[in-house]
Amino acid sequence: MQIIPAKTPGFVKSLFPNLVWNIKTSNKELYLTFDDGPTPEITEWVLDNLEQYNAKATFFCIGNNIEKHAEIFRKLIENGHAVGNHTYNHLKGWKHKTKNYLKNVDQTDDLMRSYLKDRNKEIQKLFRPPYGKFKVKQSKKIQSKGYQLIMWDVLSYDWDRSVSKEDCLLNVTSSAKEGSIIVFHDSVKAYKNLEFVLPRVLQKYSELGYEFKALY
Repeated sequence: MQIIPAKTPGFVKSLFPNLVWNIKTSNKELYLTFDDGPTPEITEWVLDNLEQYNAKATFFCIGNNIEKHAEIFRKLIENGHAVGNHTYNHLKGWKHKTKNYLKNVDQTDDLMRSYLKDRNKEIQKLFRPPYGKFKVKQSKKIQSKGYQLIMWDVLSYDWDRSVSKEDCLLNVTSSAKEGSIIVFHDSVKAYKNLEFVLPRVLQKYSELGYEFKALY
């Protein structure tokens, strides 16, 4: 059951103006983001679909998954997508001391730096908190490290198995507009909905003249 709307309300954005909720633009462009990977087969399937539309996206990766699936992570970089930090163990900030939470973020940062350095790429200081939940102190500390804190304008609810694939698609198509940051997940849990929704979103918005861009 959904407990928060697919479209982030304006008053929520106004409460946290230092977080990035959407990109201010009048151009026809959308920002697809994928959390919780890299995941064997699923992330690669996402990449294949994006390539069909010359679409770029941003992948918020879990450090533990980067370590286990380094070749897929490298492929994200080689294909010109942006990569962001999603902690090493997918921690819910509210449940962890700030010191331990930051250590988990740094662990992923170190991993990402090592792989990006191998490809002569600069690290993109993008962070998304797992579950969208962290303490104010944690957010300030992360920002002090130079990160942009990326939230979202549109939640697809692809991970929620109580949401049908048709409703998942509607969550996106009824809410996305110029500059929207849209959340998907390249995870096993989300794949049933993602498999249905992603190709249709790419086709629909491409036909409407939209570009799909990565966050930098």
